[in-house]
Amino acid sequence: MINKRRGQGAPAASETSPASHGFSLISSEKLIELYATMLKCRMIDDRILILLDKYNLSGTYEALAGQEAAAVGVAIDLLPEDAISPSQRDLTVCFIKGVPLETIFRQIFARAGNPDPVTPDNVSSTRMCLGYEPLNLMAPPSTVEAQIGIATGVALASKMQKNGKIAVAFLGEHSASLDLCDAAFHYACENRLPIVYVWQNGRGDEGIGLKAQAHGVPAIPVDRNDVVAIYRVASEAFAHARKGNGPTLIECTPFCLDSNAGIGANMDFGTQIAEPCNAGDPILNMEKYLVGRGLFSPRLKLEIAADFSNELDAALAAACTPFGV
Repeated sequence: MINKRRGQGAPAASETSPASHGFSLISSEKLIELYATMLKCRMIDDRILILLDKYNLSGTYEALAGQEAAAVGVAIDLLPEDAISPSQRDLTVCFIKGVPLETIFRQIFARAGNPDPVTPDNVSSTRMCLGYEPLNLMAPPSTVEAQIGIATGVALASKMQKNGKIAVAFLGEHSASLDLCDAAFHYACENRLPIVYVWQNGRGDEGIGLKAQAHGVPAIPVDRNDVVAIYRVASEAFAHARKGNGPTLIECTPFCLDSNAGIGANMDFGTQIAEPCNAGDPILNMEKYLVGRGLFSPRLKLEIAADFSNELDAALAAACTPFGV
């Protein structure tokens, strides 16, 4: 299901003709939506960092910049009723799931009217965690251990209720050392729970992937800077879970690809990997991919950015004006 709100401000690259640039199982509209959503997430991060500095807000915010591919590729087609547990202090995943921008900005200022007001009369303090019950978005708990356990429990509830819902848990980079990962993977596999774990493996190590495989959970490595490949892997993992086949771990890791391979090339998991490396910016990578398919132009990027900048301005004004910010 495509979130129609996100699709606004993402015009088609009308001045190009994609028909002669090969075949893709993913529509041109979806490819542009993936790109536009990553760009919007980057703009949200930039705006939040500006606000934190301008108003000297306390609290820790971990920007998603450079990691948009995993968040967008996984979350963009989740159904509203599917549960998602973002990593701590990750507000852009909330946006991808469909949380209104005004609600996100209210959380930044910890204002009344947000789902989790902390200090509604004090703009010098904030909390970078957000839960949103209408979209089954779980607020990150104070510890990663609790996050993994809660998400796995939600998947168990879905299976017991036979409601067809799935759960998605984004795991931080420090999760590999947690013993609770072993317990969660074992329980999820043993009970064939409808859950997908997403690990942002920025260091290129194998710890959590080996834990998953040891308990029978398929661990699929995919280039963390390749939103097309992540989207394809996530689609398969979701179908796997909805059919009652159990959990999957999507391991978003830095890939060094063969020189003849490119974005989306590792969708069949057959790409030769040399060693972990810095594969660049996922947004720039996607721009190159869209150029190759005749779908990108500088005008497209400018139009998306301009339209969304107006949305950000309006949402920020609505969230803050009543409080004199």
